[in-house]
Amino acid sequence: METLGVGLIGCGNISGIYLRNVPTCQGLEMRAIADARPEAAEAQGRAFDVPAVSVEALLGRDDIDIVVNLTVPDAHAEVIGGALAAGKHVFSEKPLATDLAAARALVTDAEARGLLIGCAPDTFLGAGGRLARRLIDEGRVGRVLSGTAFFMSHGMEHWHPNPEFFFKPGGGPVLDVGPYYIHALVNLLGPVARVRSVTATGFEERLVTADGPHNGDRISVETPTTALAILEFQSGAQVLFAASWDVWKHGHRPLELYGTEGSLQVPDPNFFGGVVVSSERGGDWTDHDSSAMPMGAPNWPADAPRNANYRALGVAELAHSIRAGTPNRASGRLALHALEVMIAIVDGSADDGPVEIATKTDRPDLLPESEAATYFAT
Repeated sequence: METLGVGLIGCGNISGIYLRNVPTCQGLEMRAIADARPEAAEAQGRAFDVPAVSVEALLGRDDIDIVVNLTVPDAHAEVIGGALAAGKHVFSEKPLATDLAAARALVTDAEARGLLIGCAPDTFLGAGGRLARRLIDEGRVGRVLSGTAFFMSHGMEHWHPNPEFFFKPGGGPVLDVGPYYIHALVNLLGPVARVRSVTATGFEERLVTADGPHNGDRISVETPTTALAILEFQSGAQVLFAASWDVWKHGHRPLELYGTEGSLQVPDPNFFGGVVVSSERGGDWTDHDSSAMPMGAPNWPADAPRNANYRALGVAELAHSIRAGTPNRASGRLALHALEVMIAIVDGSADDGPVEIATKTDRPDLLPESEAATYFAT
């Protein structure tokens, strides 16, 4: 298998899991990291034994085939564009960009250059997402008619060391956590046709209580922190979507789908494994455990694993597509579609009619278990 070189840009909070996981992907080698703050790159370089270089130097290296972009959302378009101009394939954290026109230009540019863009979330490629998809494709619940998708908590300021950007334009629960749910739903149901939504801001200010240099800081909230939407899919399914950072506690399951023959409970799309639960024609619930499948076994946190956290799966899938000359599933076009859906949710108003979604994407092909088994070293 050809080994592809990886360069990582953005050494913030999320970089650790990528720096841990990428070296365990078969046929990938982490060759350099960079950050606009050299001290951040140097610290992660020492921790993971990877050379820390400038962004310009990383993009100029001939031994780097894939750039992993982990910068803040506002920088995504600039960093992805620079990597494409340097002739690199790119895997980016979500969202693809904070502006729809910029995101569309990136996808067009990559296709013109013959390069691939991958974009998180890649969690739908994990064992829980594959198992739920297989059960739907097998007809266990018939044709999906409706469903619910809930992500609700009380924000990020109690755990993230530098949470200000979450509460500024380009942040908020829809653009930050919504991609996990939108990608999962498109994987299960196909693309979205139209959106109806309302939004609100529950708290005008947030107090940072997480440990670190920003503890005690107050953040002015400049983006909606609660959104309620109806997503209408091209398949005809309608899903109630609720995302909020204004909720202290709730009892909703992350994803439920209701079909002509039964119902399906889908694991938290923020992770890669979990138990899928089905009921046929009102019968008892049946558990379908994904932990024995590739990327299904709990591996995080490292000292007491509770969840399957295989971030970098999308990088491995991108590398497989580069070698095979095939489209990747966690693609730029999927991320572009998800971004348009999320922007429609954030911009929604009770006084307006439904927003038609113009971007086109295919329902991703189901990742075969035989291929999934080749992504990570055993």
